[in-house]
Amino acid sequence: MTSVSTIIHFKGSNFLRQRLILSVLSGKPVRIKEIRQYDTEPGLREFEVNLIRLLDKITNGTQIELNATGTSIYFQPGLLIGGAVEHDCCKQRGIGYYLEVLIALAPFCKKAINAVLKGVTNNLEDNSVDCIMYGALPILKKFLLVDDGLEFKITKRGMAPEGGGEVIFKCPIRKQLKSIQFTDPGKVKRIRGMVYAVRVSPAIANRIVDAAKGILLKFIPDVYIYTDHHKGASSGKSPGFGICLTAETTNGVFYTGEMTSNPSGSGLPPSVPEDVGKEAAYNLLEEIHSGGCGDSAFQSFIGLFMALAPKDVSKYQIGPLSNYTIHFLRHIRDFLGLMFKLEPWQRSEEEEELKLGGNKIILSCVGIGYSNLSKKAL
Repeated sequence: MTSVSTIIHFKGSNFLRQRLILSVLSGKPVRIKEIRQYDTEPGLREFEVNLIRLLDKITNGTQIELNATGTSIYFQPGLLIGGAVEHDCCKQRGIGYYLEVLIALAPFCKKAINAVLKGVTNNLEDNSVDCIMYGALPILKKFLLVDDGLEFKITKRGMAPEGGGEVIFKCPIRKQLKSIQFTDPGKVKRIRGMVYAVRVSPAIANRIVDAAKGILLKFIPDVYIYTDHHKGASSGKSPGFGICLTAETTNGVFYTGEMTSNPSGSGLPPSVPEDVGKEAAYNLLEEIHSGGCGDSAFQSFIGLFMALAPKDVSKYQIGPLSNYTIHFLRHIRDFLGLMFKLEPWQRSEEEEELKLGGNKIILSCVGIGYSNLSKKAL
């Protein structure tokens, strides 16, 4: 039985995913109290309970205790098993909400993850599955010694609110990640995009493409945007459209910018295709300006994988820290006892003169040498 002293205590509903991910990786149980205690609807939401069910599926021996109102939870993690998993995600959140947890845990399972997730692929609240495919997976590849077996496929689109989408995520297991020193993102060499339109006129996709290219071609000539018009069973249950743009640099860094139409029945005004295309282009340009060697939406992955890397110095240049990343680094300190060193990036004379580069940071640490005990060799 775990002694009471090793239980890590938290209050409130914020950053539940971070706490559960680090609890599973560190093996330390957590007790979280006062979850929305004073809300009109106190306790865990349906999507949070759904996430805990997913964690229960990929682990063995996990113990979960909830009080009657759902305002307190005790989570004692079991062993990461992985393997084949099929999960119906809650429609209140996108599949991306759940995928981010799987990506963080997948390399350390006993069996390679082969997950089929069903639900909402694109909404306004979470990172879309496109954004994760083009922004998060390249970061994971950098820390895996070999990326054979890493696969991501969108088989069905499912817009909010009714979903109906489906994605397949496969990830190989590793004994250890590799430490990395990556401080030069390079220059943007090309921009690619994917426009999706489901249960609406195909002409909408072309209008989005024209609007986005109208802005991006002012900066770089190599812009190509694909259209992805889903029909029939692969188009989900709700109408909608959107775009995900990706900028690739000469050193293999990917920045993403996306925008999705307002969901039907949300009470928001209908989205104009041209506005969606322009907003996504502006989001991408903002991301490029922030800089760093990774997309700012996935800074937390960089911090986590650096912390778990072998006992060697890892350095990574990132853009301004997001609020989510700041709290993730604090949670890494609480669970793994690891502190990061943050230094401002020294801009070149050219960047200073043109006021380029944003407030970039060099994130560095010595990894804890986390090892997957279920895998005997690299």
